[in-house]
Amino acid sequence: MRVSLLAGLISSTLALAACNNSDDTPATPVTPPPAAGTKLDLAVLQTTDLHANVLSYDYYKTTEDNTLGFERTATLIDAARKENPNNLLVDDGDTIQGTSLSDYQAQIEPVKCDTPLAIHKVMNLMKYDAGNIGNHEFNYGLKYLGQVTGSSMKSGPEAGQKCAGPDFPLVTSNVNNAGDGKPLFEPYVILDRTFKSTDGKDIKLKVGVIGFTPPGIMDWDKRNLEGKVSVLGIVDAAKKYVPEMKAKGADIVVALAHSGISTAENSPALENAVYYLAKDVPGITAIVSGHSHSTFPDGKNYKDMKGVDNVKGLVNGVPTVMSGFWGNTLGVLKLNLEFDGKVWKTNDSQGVLKPVSTKDAAGKVTAVEVKPEIAKLVDKEHQGTIKYVSAGVGKSEYRISSFFSQIAPTSAIQLINLAQTDYVSKFVKANLPKYANLPILSAAAPFKMNFKGTGYTDIATGDVAIKNIADLYLYPNTLQAVKINGAAVKLWLEKSAEQFNQIDPTKTTDQPLIASAFPSYNFDQITGISYEIDVTKDKGSRIVNITLGGKAIDPTAEFIVVTNNYRASGGGGFAGLDGSQIVVDSGGDANRDIIVSYVKEQKTLTLAKQGAVANWRFAKVKTAGKVTFETSSDKAVKDVAAMEKISNITFESTKADNSASVFSIDLSK
Repeated sequence: MRVSLLAGLISSTLALAACNNSDDTPATPVTPPPAAGTKLDLAVLQTTDLHANVLSYDYYKTTEDNTLGFERTATLIDAARKENPNNLLVDDGDTIQGTSLSDYQAQIEPVKCDTPLAIHKVMNLMKYDAGNIGNHEFNYGLKYLGQVTGSSMKSGPEAGQKCAGPDFPLVTSNVNNAGDGKPLFEPYVILDRTFKSTDGKDIKLKVGVIGFTPPGIMDWDKRNLEGKVSVLGIVDAAKKYVPEMKAKGADIVVALAHSGISTAENSPALENAVYYLAKDVPGITAIVSGHSHSTFPDGKNYKDMKGVDNVKGLVNGVPTVMSGFWGNTLGVLKLNLEFDGKVWKTNDSQGVLKPVSTKDAAGKVTAVEVKPEIAKLVDKEHQGTIKYVSAGVGKSEYRISSFFSQIAPTSAIQLINLAQTDYVSKFVKANLPKYANLPILSAAAPFKMNFKGTGYTDIATGDVAIKNIADLYLYPNTLQAVKINGAAVKLWLEKSAEQFNQIDPTKTTDQPLIASAFPSYNFDQITGISYEIDVTKDKGSRIVNITLGGKAIDPTAEFIVVTNNYRASGGGGFAGLDGSQIVVDSGGDANRDIIVSYVKEQKTLTLAKQGAVANWRFAKVKTAGKVTFETSSDKAVKDVAAMEKISNITFESTKADNSASVFSIDLSK
């Protein structure tokens, strides 16, 4: 009876509207709300952190890699759409940067205004519904971002460029133009969609999609953004815009958060804010998470967090999914929606992860097939990138490997630091004579130590190409140097030393040396001084015996330390680094290009000139049990250890799935 009465009232309203329409234009029909109890199954399909991995290809090795790549993710998208006719396809950011292909299109053979980026070409083919802006979208500068996003920018000097870009809306709500205070991109979009209810009826749904970017962009890309944009905290932006979306008729709200899941104290600067988005912002129906290069729900990650269900995929009751990185996984968030007569609510929803490959106990990889149309669309860009990265820059008489860069000085880190020191020494001599007497130190980290599946750097003896240097220095950072005192140098090293677990010398059981959650790119090793790391001590007090020229360094003495724009501006949370100490700015010269120039100048790298210098070591301690670490299972690991003269390690075993070699290290030597 109530449904019939409602239908009658709506009919009467429509009739009155038609009678009162003075220009005889047909009135816009009013869509009646669905009946209470209507159910609708909706699948939100998610990619995140694609990092321009269009193909299943490793440009550093110039070989196929069937464990990643959008051409395989696309096959999973097709299958998921067949399985879930009601679906939305969204991307959570860090999309346009991350491979040699992206560098080629941004810096070597710049993409033209009338041509979409390779990654956008293939995303357009797959008909995405919406996308988010991640922190790495800003790496190439706002002008480039304005071009490759077409007219997606809402505000700022690069807004409104009529260039080719994605065919889907890009949103992010917490980045504003510093000039007029308006959002740089549309903060959200409301999509009008028609889906089928579980009983087969057409249901019109207004789907609100809102995006968030990590506030840390103001530090990480300070060079590109300072004075040009400002940021809001993720939760603050959500509290501002979600009610506005609901007021404009959004039936459900899907949050695209380029942000991970953490219970760290909430603040406007919080990088991984999904936990508080779910906890503190009413009105969010579902969350797509990213940035952390992790997976959720997988039954393993985040299991000890209160309010997190890592099997169903719930964060404080809100359905949530995070689908890895580099196109290695498709996230499927199955929302079982039910209309209660006023609003749509989720009921027994489930997050599902669809990997592009699986590995059996013996280490054999089985991968889904590629979608062949993808490679055809980007063949020109792909071939151009291969040609670019294969260009030779010099030769090496030794193998340059990161296999042991977490436990000893290695030639891989030494090469980076030599190139950086050479550049800044020449710069200071030519431009900053007032600093001529300051010691120049250099900081570099092992970017590839298999942190979250990144693999290892391993450059064979012989020809050295651009692809090899790009493998050694993964990121398009630019070189900067800071002027700090000896006390700040120690704090820098203390942060790096957090890579290690605290070792108890009395334990008879095995103890892993490396903290698995610590990013290897934050393990800076500083050359130009000598120091020891005492892993038996608490964090913050592990660096001992810091010397320069055999003498203890003065905490008040000044030094120039060469690094990159990320670290110099405060990236990684290193105490005392906030951008105010920068005294050398390369003007945009990338660290990797500086290494390329150094190798070209040297022509041939030799162990005598570029080999590792034993400037740091572990403080000697005898342990009752074994202290272990893992590295590559490559057959050459023992040869590399011998070449690097690392004599205090013992091979223990190779993991059953061949994913790693396990070594023990004698800290008493």
